[in-house]
Amino acid sequence: MPTFRAPRGMHDLLPADRAAFARLEAIADDLAARYGYRQIETPMFEQTAVFERGIGEVTDVVEKELYRIVPRGDEGESWALRPEPTAGIVRAYVQHGMQTWPQPVKLTMTGPMFRYDRPQAGRYRQFWQFDVEAIGDPGPAIDAEIVELALRFYTDAGLAPVELHLNSIGDAACRPAYVEELRTFYRRHADRLPPTERDRLERSPLRLLDSKDPTVVALNADAPVITDRLCAACLDHFVGVRAHLDALGIAYRLDPRLVRGLDYYTRTAFEVFPSGATGQQSAIGGGGRYDDLVEALGGRPTPGIGFGIGLDRVLLALEGAGGGTGAAEASPQAVIVGADPGATIERLRIATLLRAEGVPARADLGVRKLGRQLEGAARDRAHFAVIVGDELAAGDVQLRDLQAGTQRAVPLDGLARELKRAASSHRHGPEGRG
Repeated sequence: MPTFRAPRGMHDLLPADRAAFARLEAIADDLAARYGYRQIETPMFEQTAVFERGIGEVTDVVEKELYRIVPRGDEGESWALRPEPTAGIVRAYVQHGMQTWPQPVKLTMTGPMFRYDRPQAGRYRQFWQFDVEAIGDPGPAIDAEIVELALRFYTDAGLAPVELHLNSIGDAACRPAYVEELRTFYRRHADRLPPTERDRLERSPLRLLDSKDPTVVALNADAPVITDRLCAACLDHFVGVRAHLDALGIAYRLDPRLVRGLDYYTRTAFEVFPSGATGQQSAIGGGGRYDDLVEALGGRPTPGIGFGIGLDRVLLALEGAGGGTGAAEASPQAVIVGADPGATIERLRIATLLRAEGVPARADLGVRKLGRQLEGAARDRAHFAVIVGDELAAGDVQLRDLQAGTQRAVPLDGLARELKRAASSHRHGPEGRG
């Protein structure tokens, strides 16, 4: 039994896991660049007020899940690990004067987030998100682009088809009246509410629509819906979003009780589920518009929209779909082995020369027989074994194609060139026989 373990709710990414994450990160980076989103990196912790003002104090994230950092000495500031990326990115947008840049400012980030959540499948206390934000465009077209980009990620990752749920949650013009109507509805059923939700009823009744409690979920089936109470501007925006999605051929399910779990959302809200999955806990990504967040964090009123995709959940969904994660660990193109088990200097020297030429190579530095070295090269899934023997005195090595089963002498000074040629042609054997 190991003495030390990873913290509860967190997990190590072993080589195969890290390769799977790297594949998703590469897909995210490629898509973001194709769509014109530039990379940004924010600190892993921020002033607690950034999340309290941005996300909302009456949310699970701030009330229950925030990892707060105890300051040392007389620093006097309260800090917290980032539970999501949007608030920190918007803080950076305001702090660095990005409102003077050409709008919209399109930003992307992929990295770890932290929430003190109850550990369960797909819900870790340290988790990874692919995040995209477009700040400065109020129109419905950018909403549709954001949604399409998110769906494209799932397709490229191998998880299509997925199910898109869509809603509009109004804005400061129409939502207050709806919230009061919602409060009145829940007051009639206050005796059925658990204590936590009864407390939220007065402070933020909209949060009850996002409740995971089975009693409240059942109650919500009869709750009033926001889409019947949108003001003209919000309704026009929502009609525009749907028109753009329809033009792109994107299917969606209208979900009038989808509110997301953070206070900064306005108007468009969406979530993505694996095909056939149900329940809020099954969502593998989502996002929405946050037209009031920039102002809440000290900037001029500026619209924005974005999404976050949980990479941990995507990997679980891929495994659940039976297709695997689609990731392969990197293999060396060549492993340098030797007839003389103790001649590790020459094996290391040749591997170093190949790496300098850009050839992925590993030197077998164990003092063991040639047969065992070749077995190790095969386990590494190397294409070639470079065998160092007596021929080295004449400037040659033996190049064995482990996949084709052929072997021939190659001048050492042409070895890197020969391996690059083989990599580009994907052929086996000295004459290119398949």
